[in-house]
Amino acid sequence: MTYDFTTVPNRRHTNSVKWDVADNELPMWVADMDFQTAPEIKTTLADKVAKGIFGYSIIPDNYYQAVADWWRKRHGFAVQTDWILFCSGVVPAISSTVRRMTNPGEQVLVQAPVYNIFYNSIINNGRRQISSDLVYENGQYHIDFDDLEAKLADPLTTMMILCNPANPVGKVWSRETLQQIGELCLKHHVLVLSDEIHCDIVTDPTVKYTPFASISSDLANNSITCVSPTKTFNLAGIQTSSMIIPNPAIRERIDRGINNDEIAEPNIFAIDAAVAAFTKGEPWLNELLKQLAANKRSVTTFLNHELSEVTVASGAATYLMWLDVSAVTDDSVALCHFIRQETGLFLSDGVEYGGNGNLFVRMNVACPDAELQDGLERLKHGIKAFSAQK
Repeated sequence: MTYDFTTVPNRRHTNSVKWDVADNELPMWVADMDFQTAPEIKTTLADKVAKGIFGYSIIPDNYYQAVADWWRKRHGFAVQTDWILFCSGVVPAISSTVRRMTNPGEQVLVQAPVYNIFYNSIINNGRRQISSDLVYENGQYHIDFDDLEAKLADPLTTMMILCNPANPVGKVWSRETLQQIGELCLKHHVLVLSDEIHCDIVTDPTVKYTPFASISSDLANNSITCVSPTKTFNLAGIQTSSMIIPNPAIRERIDRGINNDEIAEPNIFAIDAAVAAFTKGEPWLNELLKQLAANKRSVTTFLNHELSEVTVASGAATYLMWLDVSAVTDDSVALCHFIRQETGLFLSDGVEYGGNGNLFVRMNVACPDAELQDGLERLKHGIKAFSAQK
């Protein structure tokens, strides 16, 4: 079947977070694709709407089976259905876990630059945020394991939030790297909360995503994994996710936590959308990955030929490109503000992700080619105008 990845949607004036911008602006910031979801999911939801009744929903057995089957077939991870808890979203799951599994004043470790909402989930809950910053060398990020161990060894550090694959840098962590992280966390009694929401978006077929909890039973029993079809199938507004927790003692605490926080019950579409995605959406996803890979190549080619002062630093994962603008400025906030004012292109500045984000901007390339080319031309104009004013 051929899927449509060329039609440019009109999402203006639809209460879209991404597209709530001026009419002349082009938003390429938040992680929300400008592709319609898989037709099989749309059909399932249309059937639900046609019934015309929107009452309370239960979580049936086939939901848990669909999640388990996806990770077994797609990623070789034998998830047991009784490990799975439904949650209304990965971010609510993370915040609830921080509250339930750590105490006020304790430290939660991240690896900056990293998804900015992690910081909110830590600080807003009265915990202290600590980072073992990723090291950027020769256009690639890697982990300083000496620094990581020193911070994990601090008695106040009781949890690590792992981003696997990493957003915004797009890094797909190798099995060996994840094992080293996991063993250090075991050694220093630090619980691992792994956000794996971008796991299905790996656009290089030579690179393999490894579920953290699949590495060994010891690591699995010291972990909570958050997964969801929302990034993969562009379903963010449906609010559906799962927590995979092999350790029954941890799972019981988390189950109480998400129920106390009232984030363990699905809306009318959450279950049907997820089951349809995991049982019928794989052909669409395979085609999507080819389109995203082509988009990434287009960006790299354009920069090489038209805007060589900007380089691609992102890895094989996500549809978010992490662009190195250090040859242009060391203030990506000012740059993004200027580009938006000058051209209408709305990008994410790297500062909000921490680490060396002041040297980067994040660009969402999950869109039809015509929209992508428009964005690239705006980027070129904005960068050239910014440099000319110096």
